[in-house]
Amino acid sequence: MSGNTNAPNKNSVSASDLLAMERTKLTNIQTLLSYIRTSLTFFAVAAALIEFFNKNIKFEITAYISITLGVILLLIGFYNYYRSKKLIKAVQWIK
Repeated sequence: MSGNTNAPNKNSVSASDLLAMERTKLTNIQTLLSYIRTSLTFFAVAAALIEFFNKNIKFEITAYISITLGVILLLIGFYNYYRSKKLIKAVQWIK
């Protein structure tokens, strides 16, 4: 006998592995969208503070801090998305 024909091939990828990889990709996209949603919330709060409380310097400073945090969160979100996407592709090539 030359070998067991029922043994899985080491180079083959199972359906559960493919589904797990797709779930990972979708989770990565979902995380990016969460970062975008949160940064848009910071922008909306800043716009409301500037529009309704433009005479109060404390609210104006808070609004500009909110804009800064929104931009930082947006940049972190895109950075994490592309970093994770690169790692996911690297794992796909290994399998």
